[in-house]
Amino acid sequence: MTTSSPGFPPPAPACAASQPPPARPRRGLLIGLVAALVLALAGATVWWTNRGQADPLAGRPRVTDAEAGLSYAVPEGWEHDAAKDEDLVDGFSSQMTRKGADGQGSVVMTGRAGQPVPRAGLARAADAAARSNAEFFYPDSHALVEDSRPTTVDGRPAHTVVLRITATDGTTAHLEMTVVTADDTRTAFLLGITSGAPQAPALRELDEITADAAVVPATD
Repeated sequence: MTTSSPGFPPPAPACAASQPPPARPRRGLLIGLVAALVLALAGATVWWTNRGQADPLAGRPRVTDAEAGLSYAVPEGWEHDAAKDEDLVDGFSSQMTRKGADGQGSVVMTGRAGQPVPRAGLARAADAAARSNAEFFYPDSHALVEDSRPTTVDGRPAHTVVLRITATDGTTAHLEMTVVTADDTRTAFLLGITSGAPQAPALRELDEITADAAVVPATD
């Protein structure tokens, strides 16, 4: 049974983790706050900047997603294609990918919730959003919560849920969903998915991207 997550739309059906979901018509399962989110996401304004802070990603190019109100670094080996942002399924406003030697890899996508999630509801929202996206990326697969932890993004309250997914072909993937309360009127999210081996370094990289993310002014 699929559980739709308020304001955090599931992506298109199963695809390689290194490929973000293509645009397609909204499905009936995108309900509740998803409808509000789709109305809010008319498109993304993304530009490149550099931020020189003492962190593992200092000095790397950055993507600033003005629709979600988030900025994140592009690690070495990753690629951001602004043209692909315009082709994302409704609800996601920016993306970057890393292709692995085995044809698998990682993807990070960001977006903005249709309405703010209170701090007390961050854990539940992150869990529901993670499970919903896992079901759509890997239908009929088994997903197990590997981690669920409160955190912060740029000093704002957030919650991260990590799912270990056993796909129907026997391969393993991980999905990491972080939901952040940017301010009293806005909640955003970062979704990371990695597949192929080894998983541990890829997960550490997703954690570094999330830890380095910054909250920026968002467009209405």
